[in-house]
Amino acid sequence: MTSLRHTTRATADPRLDGYLDAARACILDVGWRRTTLTEVAKRAGVSRMTIYRAWPDMGSLLGDLMTREWVGIAAATQVAAADTTTPEGIAEAALATVRALRDNELFVRIVELDPDLMLPYLLHRRGRSQEALVEILAAEIASGQADGAIRAGDPVLMARSLTLAAHGFVFSALTMTDDRIGLDDLDAEYARGVARALEP
Repeated sequence: MTSLRHTTRATADPRLDGYLDAARACILDVGWRRTTLTEVAKRAGVSRMTIYRAWPDMGSLLGDLMTREWVGIAAATQVAAADTTTPEGIAEAALATVRALRDNELFVRIVELDPDLMLPYLLHRRGRSQEALVEILAAEIASGQADGAIRAGDPVLMARSLTLAAHGFVFSALTMTDDRIGLDDLDAEYARGVARALEP
């Protein structure tokens, strides 16, 4: 599997993973804005200072939590895909990632209660999660190019372009559904577009 440089600090310290689990549970219960580091500490069964030593504020904790969540989804769908070095295989993995993100309970909860948390990553800058997803996709594209299965081009440019397209299918797909066109129809079109964009 592709090596990821944009993982959370929980990778280096397994104890932090439990604290992120506690934060996740809090956010699912009451939303991000009503979750405090004190409440996270209480749920994790540790002192408030223990949490403060790991994260100075909720923003930094949320960044680590989202990175763990979204990159974990992408890594799992990559493993599940039959082949991620062909246009069709990459399209299958990309669609699986889009669907998993769209259905993820943490993602759904944040979009329902605190959608403005996502705006900086859609309008102003890339987050660690996006960088990691691009890194995974670029590595798959480069492998496919080496085998001659994928067209020539800058793998990072191609990965960023496909990630931009994925944003719409993760965040806005439901706005394009109605009695005529369903979500499965849109998803199939997305997968078809990814595969054709990568074909030699």
